[in-house]
Amino acid sequence: MTRNALTEHYLTEVARRGVGADELPAATLRHLDLDATSYRGKTLPRPAFLDRAEVARLDADLRNLQDALYALPDRLFGGDIGAFARAAGMTEPQVTAVLRGRGPAPTRMGRADIYHDGEHFRLMELNLGSALGGLDNAMVNPTFLTHPFFAEFVRENGLAYMDTLAELVRTLLVESDIPDGQRPLVAAVDWPASFANLEERLKQSAAAMAPFGVDVVPCHLGMLKIHSGRVWLDGRPVDVIYRLFLIEDLLDPEGPGLVDPVLRAVERGEVRIFAPMDAELYGNKAALAMVSDGANRHHFTPEQVASLDRLLPWTQIVREGDVVVDGELVDLRGYAEAERENLILKPTLLHGGIGVVPGWETPADEWRTHLDGANTGHHVLQRRIRGVPELFPTADGHEQRLLNWGVFTAARGYAGAFVRGTTDLEDGIVNVAAGATLGCTFHEAG
Repeated sequence: MTRNALTEHYLTEVARRGVGADELPAATLRHLDLDATSYRGKTLPRPAFLDRAEVARLDADLRNLQDALYALPDRLFGGDIGAFARAAGMTEPQVTAVLRGRGPAPTRMGRADIYHDGEHFRLMELNLGSALGGLDNAMVNPTFLTHPFFAEFVRENGLAYMDTLAELVRTLLVESDIPDGQRPLVAAVDWPASFANLEERLKQSAAAMAPFGVDVVPCHLGMLKIHSGRVWLDGRPVDVIYRLFLIEDLLDPEGPGLVDPVLRAVERGEVRIFAPMDAELYGNKAALAMVSDGANRHHFTPEQVASLDRLLPWTQIVREGDVVVDGELVDLRGYAEAERENLILKPTLLHGGIGVVPGWETPADEWRTHLDGANTGHHVLQRRIRGVPELFPTADGHEQRLLNWGVFTAARGYAGAFVRGTTDLEDGIVNVAAGATLGCTFHEAG
């Protein structure tokens, strides 16, 4: 199965030239140290490919989705950010942090987790902010290009790739209003409880960002010092706090006390924060449900509605009463029970698959119990996305892999992508923890 002509052409060329599995570009990666990266020592046997039309469509659809999300406070809540945050399921300390740590404009830095259903790319989740996985995706692309066969294929088909780390730094500098030519000190600030486990990985990421014009030093919130009108780290004044801690970390009883001094410094203009505290507000699943809701369509432009229709599966905040499904008014609870195998239940604010309940893997009695516990406004139901697998070359011919795409957005729009692929075609959930393998992407330039 091939999603586009470019992928089909690649597979045809592999077969026509008799390139064996031990000669394929993935074999050239064996000498590359991937253990310390999100690739965990291995990659898919070929990159995934996007043609020019797919890149243009993804760029437009994701930009329209972000614009629709950023319009929600004005369109649905009369400009009241706090009311929007509460409707999205945030606690009062989280609401306070969002109100105090907002930027002049919402960030454009994000990653959309997407499947292809054979007709359109369909969005499962949207992560907005600076704490994004997979940012080191482009480190693999140059090594693929050392393989003569693949380099020739790239050249003949006008392919390219985006360096997501470069686009991340560009976005950080633009959104933090750093003057041209200045090399800022960026404190990559994690939560104390997780910093010990992530420190070495963060140091490697910091070194990878240095060539793009920033000095990045990893730390946790407790290591920052605030005095004399600046925020300090190891005796050096910090220009930008690169926020790795999440809004959900404020659920920690000590959370507000750790964050408050930083937010005060941000409010006084002593330091910039990237991404601002409202990033997860716009990227949470309740916000996706609000833009998915057919009752809100009149609030968006025709272009935004068209993008939402292509990109979003039906998503609904769990509550009592009737909702609109495919243009018809139905009782949500009855629909959720009857369509269990086609639905997935998710908490609105948690990440990394925490609390997610796929209906197709859950017995009916357990599903009803989960629905009972979710009727608080802090969960959403989403229609299952049935991704279409793609073919990958093997020593014996081909094998099918189901792909989840991580598509990045940044200040200039589309900012590259990576894929996670699994040979488990039935489960429908693709993540590295469950054994998926990562791969890089190339796209048609122009």
